[in-house]
Order: sequence, then structure tokens, then C-alpha cells
Amino acid sequence: MAEGGEGERLHKRIASSGLCSRRAAEQLILQGRVSVNGRVVTQLGTKVGPDDRVEVDGQPLARPKRLTLVMNKPEGVLTTLSDPRGRRTVAQLLPRLDTTVKPVGRLDMDTSGVLLFTNDGELAARLTHPRFGVVKEYRAEVLGVPDERDLERLRSGVPLDGRRTAPAEVELAAVRRNGQTSLVVLRLHEGRNRQVRRMLEAVGHPVAKLRRTKFGPISASRMAPGECRLLGLEEVNRLRSLVGLPPESEQRRARRRRLGVAHPQPS
Repeated sequence: MAEGGEGERLHKRIASSGLCSRRAAEQLILQGRVSVNGRVVTQLGTKVGPDDRVEVDGQPLARPKRLTLVMNKPEGVLTTLSDPRGRRTVAQLLPRLDTTVKPVGRLDMDTSGVLLFTNDGELAARLTHPRFGVVKEYRAEVLGVPDERDLERLRSGVPLDGRRTAPAEVELAAVRRNGQTSLVVLRLHEGRNRQVRRMLEAVGHPVAKLRRTKFGPISASRMAPGECRLLGLEEVNRLRSLVGLPPESEQRRARRRRLGVAHPQPS
């Protein structure tokens, strides 16, 4: 079974298999009808890893298929699967799947670019945990032209909420509109709330337009706004290697092919 903050809650694993709802799964656990790796578990909140064997009434639970996708998120779309105010969400752009995939981290409503989705809870947790330092690359169009002193402040860290940001790679990529705006490329391994916007505002160059161009090795450079695609085996294993997880097998790759996941049309 998973230790610490990693892994997936047992009742969620049962529900994601399609056997029953989460609430019904909790009742199965309390009734002593669920075992993990041959041991009966009755404690709610127990977490399991992707390779743990879960049984209900002695019958093995169907393992959910691990899926990881990348979306080229457009501006004006919320990174959430539902919104009580009826605003447009990323859920409306995802292809039809036989499992629920969730966003890995967030992009704010006005930021576009690379957004990963997965139903692999352990992979998602590690990709967003500061301990693993996965680098995200951003291209920001900002007002004015940062000088070398501004760039160095960004590289060494600026105070946000009383805590300095971690060192980052920063470069001035282009000057536009006769110096009215410029393009700054940043590579960060942190993921604090609206961090890129706040960093650039702190050095006097507010963001006019922001795009995430890479999450680790994954990009969306040839994808239309709103398009999604399933990651291939090599891409998934590059992500897994970054965060210390073993590679997926060729058998899983064959299973992905049989799914026939369609790409949604950009909207």
C-alpha cells in the first residue's frame, strides 16, 4: 500500500473501476469486504499504489487503464472539470474516455498552452511536487523591455508572499513594437499561484499574454488551440523517469492503441 501523501484513496480506486459509487465503496470497506494484497482493509482513507492488488468479496478489481494526455489549452478556459457558474472548462475539450482524467496542476484562465491530464494519481502527484523539480517553460509577452538587472532579479528570485522564488532560467527573446512590448522566456521548477505573472509584475513588466510551452519534455507546438492527444509510450516513460517511476510496458502501449482515443475538434 502507498505511504505518506502518495497513492490513490482506496474508495476512489474501487469507484474508478466502475463497480459502484465512492459512497458505496466506503461502505464495502467498512463492512470488511475489501482486501489489498491479500489483507482485509477496513480503514477509510487507506491509500493504494498502481501495482497494489485490490479485491472485493474475493474478486480482483478491474485495474483502470493508465492514460496521460496533453491539451493545448486556449485562453478563456478554466482548468477545472466543472464550474457552478457555467463558464467554459477544460472538461468540454477532452475526448470521450472510459475513465476520468484530471488536470496535472493548473493554468489560469487567461494563460494558454501545455496542460497535462492523467488518471495516474501517483504520476500526477510527483509531477506537481516541488521535491522532483520538473521544469515548466513559459513565453510571456510583457509591457516594456526588461534590462539585465530585471532579468537577473528574476533569475535569482523575487519575494512573493514573504518567500523568495527559486532560481529560474530567464532570457529576453525579442523586442517588439519599437520597445512597447517584449518576449521573455522563463523556465521554472516551482508552481506557485500565478507565479510567472507575479514575478514579472514585481520587476515592473506586467504580462500582456502568457503561454506555457513545455511541461518537462512535453510540448504542444503542433497542436491547435483546444486540441488534445494521448501521449505515446516514450513520452509517458520520459515523464515517469523524471519523477523516479518505473517505465510502462509495451503491453500497456498495445492497450492504448486498442482504445482508439479520438481527438476533439478545436472550438
